[in-house]
Amino acid sequence: MKLMNFQLNAIKELHESVESGFKNIVLKSPTGSGKTIILTHFMDEYLKGHPKTIFVWLTPGKGSLEEQSKAKMDKYIHNSQTKLLLDVMTNGFAENDCCFINWEKLTKKGNNALKDSERTNFLEYIEKAFDNDLEFKIIIDESHQNFTEKSDAIVQLFHTSNIIRCSATPIVNKQDKLIEIKEEDVIAEGLIKKLVAINENFPHVISTNNQTQYLLEQALNKQRELKQLYLSIGVDINPLIIVQMPNNSDLLLETIEDFFEKQNINYENTLALWLSGRHKNLDRIEENNAPQIAVIIKQAVATGWDCPRAHILVKLRENMDETFEIQTIGRIRRMPEAKHYENDALDTCYLYTFDSKFTEGVKNSLGKGALDVKTIFLKNEHKQISLVKEQRTMITDFRNPRKALSSINQYLKNEYNLTGNKTENKTRLQTAGYIFSQDIIKHSVSGNIATLDKFSEKDNFNDIQLTEAINTHYHGRDFHNRVGRIGLEIGLEYSYMNTIISKLFGEKFEYREKLLNLTTRELYAFVINNFDKLRIDVKNAMAVVMSQLGMDLKNISLKEFKIPQSMMFTYDSQNKIQTESESNVYQGYLMSAEPRSSSEKKFEKFCENCKAVDWFYKNGDKGEEFMSIVYLDNADGQKLFYPDYIISVNGQTWIVETKGGFTRTGESEDIDKFSPKKFEVLQAYLKNHNLQGGFVRYDKQSEELCICMDNYSDDIHSEHWKILSDVIK
Repeated sequence: MKLMNFQLNAIKELHESVESGFKNIVLKSPTGSGKTIILTHFMDEYLKGHPKTIFVWLTPGKGSLEEQSKAKMDKYIHNSQTKLLLDVMTNGFAENDCCFINWEKLTKKGNNALKDSERTNFLEYIEKAFDNDLEFKIIIDESHQNFTEKSDAIVQLFHTSNIIRCSATPIVNKQDKLIEIKEEDVIAEGLIKKLVAINENFPHVISTNNQTQYLLEQALNKQRELKQLYLSIGVDINPLIIVQMPNNSDLLLETIEDFFEKQNINYENTLALWLSGRHKNLDRIEENNAPQIAVIIKQAVATGWDCPRAHILVKLRENMDETFEIQTIGRIRRMPEAKHYENDALDTCYLYTFDSKFTEGVKNSLGKGALDVKTIFLKNEHKQISLVKEQRTMITDFRNPRKALSSINQYLKNEYNLTGNKTENKTRLQTAGYIFSQDIIKHSVSGNIATLDKFSEKDNFNDIQLTEAINTHYHGRDFHNRVGRIGLEIGLEYSYMNTIISKLFGEKFEYREKLLNLTTRELYAFVINNFDKLRIDVKNAMAVVMSQLGMDLKNISLKEFKIPQSMMFTYDSQNKIQTESESNVYQGYLMSAEPRSSSEKKFEKFCENCKAVDWFYKNGDKGEEFMSIVYLDNADGQKLFYPDYIISVNGQTWIVETKGGFTRTGESEDIDKFSPKKFEVLQAYLKNHNLQGGFVRYDKQSEELCICMDNYSDDIHSEHWKILSDVIK
């Protein structure tokens, strides 16, 4: 399967953290981000370079999470060596095992999964693994749940040097190594919904005789609306309502059932029930086109239940703890086909509740992912605004290995002044810090310290260089492991990355632009010794601006862009500033709009207060309905750039992109490595369509917004950056 960029990065960070010796590693992964996929691929990659290893994957609960996780690894990692507890009790542990075990089968009182004699056998199997020089690595899934002293005692049996704890809501200690998958990255890949809309379009004052009925009516109306939207785009998905009610609430259950019965929704057709010991009409409920419209639950489906078509949550419970709230919201955040439909309504999930504590918990936990929502409409005078947008006509999921090879080659030549002379290239690379040796070079230290706080100060120690003769058989795993991890940096499979490295540096592959001519032994040592430098250079090679041929116009589709007639507007109702914008193209657009970066907020405030700005429009960041420009990365992959703003200045249309600012000392806070490329294509677009615009960034030293309109620079002190208020006035 094709891994997403954030998944590849997480695998890389896990690998680095384990090899760096962190005892406790925490993977914070939002529901729907493919946590199991990430961990199974990590285990597979790690085992390629560390053969004397056994992974033990521990899961909680009465359910079958361990079986589900094992099944996913069997599905996605071919020839994986997976086991369940029964397999371990039958055959013991073996090299390269990935064992999936429900820890409660080992710890819970009254659980007959292991008898006393079997527990003894379990300990003996662990000791036997130690006798065979095998090392255990532990993964604790859903680590926030039911992990007790008894669970910890099980972990201690394995004497592991690395424990990976994973959860959407983990407990993180200061000494832990935290690997956090950002929610915005998962959203950008289309795996989870963009927003959680809380009580959409609710009036400020609600008068009702029955709060439960009111919430259910809103949810059912939304379900029908979403169903029609799916049908209109030819997708067979039946959005599901989850109705969560309190414990000990038989009367409330009758109220819910009565409401649905009046709508001809019952257990005989499209209503389901999932309570402890009471299940009704649950057959096929997880399938996208299943008939059930709503399911009534308490706690039962909070963990381990995967139903991507779940779209709406009606929350009738009270006084739940925050962790459980987040897990529950996660049930409605998955996209049913793991992609966005570029339709605000379908790419949003919905929460209806009068439980203010629950609402507050969701907002605090999800931040900008859970906002107040209302529909706003385009003002009449702006309905005729029209521009040309660029879209891809050929979408490629995989990078072009040949273009990647060429880009890495060109980058290395430019960075280190390399030529066609391989002897000179070796000297230049050595001067830049690259190591050339037929031995594996490792480093240690020697010296004395008086206090432990001096331990991290390198000046107190003498460097010791250790050399180990290369053995292509023994070190082959290390070489292939390093090559695979370098490929992960840029999203290339191992086979492609291996070919690129061999063509650039090895003697076996023919390549007229070859930089070095290393033997197999030398190549193995070169990659292992220079792993850190190589992966940084390869990663940088994908982002730098390089001279390249113009894009083939046949691969770009030009279409008319008009500002959408309406939008699902998200804002922060707790913000003290709730003034309505006069300059925005939408009626009812508030200056408390979220999510917005600091630069975006400052720019919108500038537009609102500048007399030269006639109007401004905040563009979307993904979707066919928004303004986009096509550009290429250095592996020939087509990407879409969505400029942040379209504005009118004294009657002329401008296009503006806002970026991270500059510190008081002039350091750049822009984390987008592709900014120079985006600037180039924006300038070409503006020139082709006779428009104005540029990049806007906030300078903390002058406390001014600045704009770059000609040649892009990361130096705020250069002549290319002008004070925005001096340019637009």
